[in-house]
Amino acid sequence: MKQIFAFIATLVLLASPDVRAEPPPLIPRELLFGTPTNSKCAPDLSPNGKYLSYVAIDNQVMNVWVRSIGKQDDRVITHDKKRGVGLYFWQPDSEHILYLQDRDGDENFHLYQINIQTKNTRDLTPFVGVQAQIVQLDPSRPYEMLIGLNWEDRKRHDVYRLNLKNGAVELDTRNPGDVTGWIVDNQLQVRGATVTTPDGGTEIRARAHPKAKWRCFQKWGPDETGWVHGFTPDNRGVWMVSSVGVNASRLMKFDLASGKGEVIAQDPNYDIDYVQTHPTRRTLEAVAIERERTDWTVMDERLKPDYSILKRTCEGDFKIYTRDLADKKWIVADDTDKRPRCYYLYDRLTHKADLLFSEATPELLKYTFARCQPISFTARDGLGIHGYLTLPAGAEPKNLPMILFVHAGPWTRDSWAFNWYPQWLANRGYAVLQINFRGSTGYGKSFQNAGDREWGGKMQDDLIDGKRWAVEQGYADPKRVAIMGHSYGGYATLVGLTFTPDEFVCGVDEMGPANLIWTPKFSEFGFKKRVGDWEKDADFLKARSPLFKADRIQAPLLIVHGANDPHVKQAESDEIVQAIRKSGKPVQYLLFPDEGHDLVRPENEMKCRAAEEAFLAKYLGGRAEPASEKEKCDDLMK
Repeated sequence: MKQIFAFIATLVLLASPDVRAEPPPLIPRELLFGTPTNSKCAPDLSPNGKYLSYVAIDNQVMNVWVRSIGKQDDRVITHDKKRGVGLYFWQPDSEHILYLQDRDGDENFHLYQINIQTKNTRDLTPFVGVQAQIVQLDPSRPYEMLIGLNWEDRKRHDVYRLNLKNGAVELDTRNPGDVTGWIVDNQLQVRGATVTTPDGGTEIRARAHPKAKWRCFQKWGPDETGWVHGFTPDNRGVWMVSSVGVNASRLMKFDLASGKGEVIAQDPNYDIDYVQTHPTRRTLEAVAIERERTDWTVMDERLKPDYSILKRTCEGDFKIYTRDLADKKWIVADDTDKRPRCYYLYDRLTHKADLLFSEATPELLKYTFARCQPISFTARDGLGIHGYLTLPAGAEPKNLPMILFVHAGPWTRDSWAFNWYPQWLANRGYAVLQINFRGSTGYGKSFQNAGDREWGGKMQDDLIDGKRWAVEQGYADPKRVAIMGHSYGGYATLVGLTFTPDEFVCGVDEMGPANLIWTPKFSEFGFKKRVGDWEKDADFLKARSPLFKADRIQAPLLIVHGANDPHVKQAESDEIVQAIRKSGKPVQYLLFPDEGHDLVRPENEMKCRAAEEAFLAKYLGGRAEPASEKEKCDDLMK
């Protein structure tokens, strides 16, 4: 009888709503941020459709691999031994791969070419202190390309025509000094230029041919947004996304001679996010709008059966990642919130989609991931705000420790997908709140412009309002909320701990600007409009700079910086650390001597995440994996 009563009592206990499920196993950091030997990402098809390339580990860093379609003859092509290869692409001849690489994060990228058969590698831009930018390649000209080089003047990039056979570099188009981007037609000729005007607006210049004079084709003020996708098939017009005359950016087709525009696709509240055109015909095929999730509108009837098949095949939001020039094979990316991105090889002739690989290793896929749910709330001034909430698996969604994870930019947005950092934090037991505060992109120009001159102001209010919303909904424990972010998110962290010192129990700042008066980027036109003019608004920017309120910090702070960061100089973090310590407040400072604005080397990211995890567990109470010997970073603490 005692055993029966004990069994009944156990059933009652298990049925009780007060009993929480067991948390899932701790996911090793090595699987999340290390370089597992069987991890693959960034697949690409050769233009002739014969080869598949991807990035995977070799020499303990990520390098480019190639395999023949239909075979298992995978071989490593690049042999970087330090930072790994991030951005790479096929040369149109399908015999070479091109990739960019800098030195320890200085962003002075060189362009390299490697033959996939002989593995002979050439530095095509071996110029000291010069940054190479990709302007355009074209499949009709497989042995030349256009690149940007700040050779003559470090502040501007002129366009050079690069011979991919002999490496010769010839000046093609000189930058008059105000051009920030180039628009190339379907014959690899520079026919358009994007200019940021002194007031922060945009001017699109055009010319009939390379020897013709430039003329103003389109011009809009600083409150508008827009960009040129490319030329129409006949080279007489352009596909342009523009907010002029409406709130949300719409896709238009403009005739270059007359300047007349035709509306192709639009939404009243959300910007056009992505435009897809055929790789050789340049015809319009589809457009995407990112609302809570990504929605596609197929413009080309011939693609509708393919999109219908892919919608049934993929679990989440998909897009055509790359394709061959014959348009017979596609690589399709499938994004969902419950597992890392998967890639499919889709055959348009057979309508069959075969799984290539996941960005996760098989070992990582054994673990339980958290779900990401769209959320919305109303800010204190009545503005509607959207975002995403990731709740830890195996925990009752109530009174949780929470991290306000602030996106960078800030002129970008968070999206619904598998995000490695919220997943890592959720696995450690934290609710993770991501907010697309005013100033974020994608929600129309009114929403973005509402963030002008609101760094440390209403943009920060949106974050605080989001935190309070999560508390009111019962998700977050008001006494256990941290703030964390990179770049602008780092700035928001510093503001959170200085302007509102009682709101957060701790903070983690990665490469965040502390002093808006002299941050180099803020001398540019767009920053003057969006943030403030450091020459005219010194007092205003000083009032919005965390550095000058460092003595108000009460909560523990961890600061992470890369010594070679060209955007937010190390001196900014040095200064605020000194100011905090002078006031006798706690701060940890982790400085990486071989990194820039982002952590690229996996061994550095492992050290950084181990330090952050221990820091958060100490002050927020979540779970933590002990640091391994290779993750210890005492020598990097300053």
